[in-house]
Formats: sequence, C-alpha cells, structure tokens
Amino acid sequence: MKPVRKAVFPVAGLGTRFLPATKAFAKELLPIVDRPLIQYVVDEAREAGIEQMIFVTGRGKVGLEDYFDVAFELETTMKSRGKSLDVLQPTRSNPGSIASVRQQEPLGLGHAVWCARDIVGDEPFAVLLPDDLMVGKPGCIAQMVEAYNKVGGNIICVQEVPKDKTASYGVITPGASDGRLTEVKGLVEKPKPEDAPSNLAVVGRYILQPEVMQVLDEKETGAGGEIQLTDAMAKLIGTQPFHGLTFEGDRHDCGDKTGFVIANIALAMARDDVAPAIRAFVADLR
Repeated sequence: MKPVRKAVFPVAGLGTRFLPATKAFAKELLPIVDRPLIQYVVDEAREAGIEQMIFVTGRGKVGLEDYFDVAFELETTMKSRGKSLDVLQPTRSNPGSIASVRQQEPLGLGHAVWCARDIVGDEPFAVLLPDDLMVGKPGCIAQMVEAYNKVGGNIICVQEVPKDKTASYGVITPGASDGRLTEVKGLVEKPKPEDAPSNLAVVGRYILQPEVMQVLDEKETGAGGEIQLTDAMAKLIGTQPFHGLTFEGDRHDCGDKTGFVIANIALAMARDDVAPAIRAFVADLR
C-alpha cells in the first residue's frame, strides 16, 4: 500500500460570491483572522505528512504561488528593521514541494482533479477543497491518512447534513460501520431530499487511488453538465475498498459570506490574543 505523499488543491474558481474583493486576487487569499484560507489547508496537509502540494489554478491566480515563495524584498526590509521573520515561516515552501497546473475551462471539480493527473502519476493522493475549513486536532487529512493506513483504498470525509440540504452535496449509500468509518456502497451527486440514500454528505476532503484519473479521462458529464468527481468515485465502488470517515472537529463552509464571517469569529474566539476584545465587543451588542 503506497503512502499518501501528494495533495491536489482545486483553486481555479473565480470567487464571484466575494466580489468585488476577489476582482484583484484569489479568494483563497482572503484572510481568516490573519492567515489566508489557503494557508490553513496547506498546513493541514503538511501535518498529515503530505510532501507535494499541487495547485490547480486558473488565470489570475499567480498570487497563490507568490504567497508560498520567498519574498526577498520584504524579508530584507524586515531584517534591516530588526523584525522577526517567524511570522513568514509558514509561507515558505521547500523547492519542488509546490507545483501548479492550469484548468483552462471551468468544467467541474472532476475536471480540475483530472488536470493534475501527470503530477499525481500512479500514486494515491489527497484532495483538499479550500472552501471547507476543517478545524480539529489532529487535522482532517491526518485523521483520514490514519484511517487509510488501516483499511487502504479510498477514503472520503462525510458529515451528517439536514435532509433538506442533500441537493447541495454528494451523498453516500452507507454500508457497515466501524466507529467513525462507514463503508460506502454507493454515491450520488446532489440528490433531491426524497431521493437521497442517506443524510451522510461528502465534504471537501478525499484520499483517492490513481485509477480515478482513468475514469475522469472519459470526461462524462453529470449534475449541472459538469464532470463530477463524485460520479467518477462511484465507479470505483466494488472494485476497491471505499469508506467514509466522520471527521472529529468543526467544519466551516467558507464558500459563502456567512460561513466565511462565522469562521473568522470562531477562530478568533479560540485565540488568546484577540478573543478578549471580541468578547467585550459582542457583550456590548446585547
């Protein structure tokens, strides 16, 4: 069983829900307190032992690569003023540890993952959707890698959602359960509540075997006329081990303004340096 060394980050989206802020830079660079969203997911991958980060980008997303590069002018100026560079350490990456490919057309999540096929090669790989901010100790991907090391195959992160929200997610047909692991018997993308096989929804973390790229290579379209990753994964069920892991921690959907603001508040309230002032402000609002 090969280890999970690579992770794919689909970051080609235009971020239209956050216009006009995202007119000039990637939505993944919007800050949660004082770190951009992309930093949280890259740190999560690093914690899990991921060695290579693969960004699937689009036009206007070069800022993501610049963020993880060495900012020579900035660091030189800070040094000359006697300021510590520790705050920049998480933004540094080892040479070759970050790669990027272009998704030239917005053809769906499955297509975005497929664009990374040549870098992924014949290895299992993780997929992290930056819109889903997962907060836990250990992190979500670390929990999934631990499960992968036990059962192998494909692991997807699942979460219970209200029945009336299933049309917004991929939903699993559950089989036998063992603690937080649930066997996946089937997958369907964005089912109507009356058609959903369960209320266990797939949320933005995956560990997949490289054979999924062969399925995606067929370029079959699904819900919304897009190439759906869920549909490709469904074709692997029965041929490889397939499990859903219920994540121990909190998930914040930063793909919309409400979830983004809530994530900022939640993470700020967990920090000793800013939480007291925020609590005082909120108390004054009552």
